[in-house]
Amino acid sequence: MEDEPEYPHCHDVDKYEKLQTLGVGTFGEVYKAKCLKTGKFVALKKFKSEKSNHGILISTLREIKLLSGIKHENIVSLIEVCRKSIKSEGGSSITEFYMVLELCELDLSQILAIKEITLSIAEKKAVIKMLLSSLVYMHSNRIIHRDIKASNILINKNGIIKLADFGLARPLFTRENAEYNGRRRQYSGNVVTLWYRAPELLLGDRHYGPGVDVWSAGCVMMELWLKKAFLRGDSEAEQINLIVKLCGSFSTKNYPGLEKLELYRSINLQRNVKSSYEEKIFPIVLDKNAFDLAQKLLVSYPGGRIDAQNALKHKYLTLSPLPADNLTAVVTKFADIKIKNAEILAQRAQQAKSAASSCMFPSRIY
Repeated sequence: MEDEPEYPHCHDVDKYEKLQTLGVGTFGEVYKAKCLKTGKFVALKKFKSEKSNHGILISTLREIKLLSGIKHENIVSLIEVCRKSIKSEGGSSITEFYMVLELCELDLSQILAIKEITLSIAEKKAVIKMLLSSLVYMHSNRIIHRDIKASNILINKNGIIKLADFGLARPLFTRENAEYNGRRRQYSGNVVTLWYRAPELLLGDRHYGPGVDVWSAGCVMMELWLKKAFLRGDSEAEQINLIVKLCGSFSTKNYPGLEKLELYRSINLQRNVKSSYEEKIFPIVLDKNAFDLAQKLLVSYPGGRIDAQNALKHKYLTLSPLPADNLTAVVTKFADIKIKNAEILAQRAQQAKSAASSCMFPSRIY
């Protein structure tokens, strides 16, 4: 009689056939796969393992727990968790774990990297609206993502935005669990990719809130026009000073509680700098309402920054052209360009092969 599986509620991952690798990230590998029973295509996210927690990283457990309770059209869906038992070199059995997610083969950074693709205003508004909609849902359910960036904004085959990668996401502390052993709980400050990191994080705030996601959304909004990151610092010090050049110098007048932040006095911040929103944002978006929304998303003081719910109601998203229903036209164009580029590469390879064969036996001159 076969032994009972160690994890009876997890199906064997062999019910899926791996088709190709989609990416390799900090926390594991992602594959395109097909369910052998239903024929449905999915994404398999294989976790990197460690010896504690039954081989699962703490970040993975958090991601599974959060995603299992999230149901929103603009957030990637967790279908199930699967396992695979393998033999180690020493002969002992190791269990690998996989998250089975809805398949999205594209992300926003891939779209923006293609020079032949320029999003229309309606499509830009669609991205902004769907991203903000996902944030409203998360924040109302007391979850912060903490890693909003273009590469974590996926697009499915129907052109719908899906926020992904919840490895850094956390539940917001409530009044009941805000303290532990008599001390106020703190979040980690080393979160969010540098170019999308809010000023409060760079200043050492350990009691931040949903505003860190809103700032990142503002950076993504600007990226839709620029097709590259808006604030591109090479270090935390440079990043905070780029923010100062945009928002103006920090002071206790425009940033209450600034003096209490642990890194405020240790960072060499520029003084007496005026904000330059109009010079740095308006020439890019060329629309007074788009400018107003971007400026409100990118306010340095988190208490003065617009929240996701009010941003979603902003006038810019209600005026013509209205946000597109989806990005199917963009998905189709990306696929066409990918096919065309593959054909060009194949032709070049064939030409190179032909040229090489023609030179294999050069004519002799007597």
